[in-house]
Amino acid sequence: MFAYVGCYTSKERNGKGEGVSVYRMDAASGEWTQVQVVKDVVNPSWLTLDHRRRFLYAAHGDGSEATAFAIDTPSGRLTLLNRQPTNGRNGVRLAIDASNRFAVLANYSTGTVAVLPINPDGSLAPLTDLVTLQGKPGPHRTEQASAHPHDVVFEPRGRFVVVPDKGLDATFVYRLDTASGKLVAADPPSVASRPGAGPRHVDFHPSKPYLYQINELDSTITTFRFDPERGELMPLQVITTLPPSFTGNSATSEIAVAPSGAFVYGSNRGHDSIAIFAVDDATGVLSSVGWESTQGKVPRFFALDPSGTFLYAANQNSDTIVTFRVDASTGRLKPTGQIVRTGSPSSIAFG
Repeated sequence: MFAYVGCYTSKERNGKGEGVSVYRMDAASGEWTQVQVVKDVVNPSWLTLDHRRRFLYAAHGDGSEATAFAIDTPSGRLTLLNRQPTNGRNGVRLAIDASNRFAVLANYSTGTVAVLPINPDGSLAPLTDLVTLQGKPGPHRTEQASAHPHDVVFEPRGRFVVVPDKGLDATFVYRLDTASGKLVAADPPSVASRPGAGPRHVDFHPSKPYLYQINELDSTITTFRFDPERGELMPLQVITTLPPSFTGNSATSEIAVAPSGAFVYGSNRGHDSIAIFAVDDATGVLSSVGWESTQGKVPRFFALDPSGTFLYAANQNSDTIVTFRVDASTGRLKPTGQIVRTGSPSSIAFG
């Protein structure tokens, strides 16, 4: 197995990264060995693979294009295929549809969602759709001045894509028409969050109709019931990601559901921790298990390996990725002692 690490490279982002880093991963110990660094790539801040793990795609923080790479299966090494304009700025997330024929990308700064077809050779074709998100901005004067889509996630069956918008305090749902390459709004097209919540990222339960959304500005997680036929989201619960004793400033960043569906994890930037929650099997709602320090500053991202055995916390401001072993019965995390030192890490994709 290989791990691909995206990062920030630009001075404007105080980036210390060099580009896309490739690591070989030992499935038993969780340890990584570096294989390659693809340099001369500006702010490859979000990475994702196609579903057959043949190609890697990058969205670029503060950028206006997406990049495609071919993966050499035996070695994990990358070869640049092409770059394609996104007709927007600051691509923060990119997702591949179930057919591996389209990439859907969120342009954070310009409030749009782009659809780019994928050619048979894995390269990106010119976009076929650009949707502008509409709504009333939230109350935060600087963080919510306009629409800011921050994630794009396909539901497990691949029919709908969910787009949380930090600026509009809303979560949008679309169906991707693969015949035309257009996004079609669900009915209803969105669901509102609490004013000032700042929806950031989402993840689906692997087998049940629940969606979990981490809200950046008020440090909460919202549990939704998801209607897989209509694409409708129905809020069930809002729970804090911070311990009651914490009195400082903090903002959330990433969320992930364990492959077992038994636990949900969220990261706090400020408290610099992973919040751990247990999932009620009957209702889908969360209860707090505890918190684990990420042993670094500003955990912008973390990822569970595909087996759910290890959690890797990417501390953006400490230039480290810290490895934790996951207790499958309690969900709790235990540091293994392994620390990968890499500049300004912001995403990890496994292939």
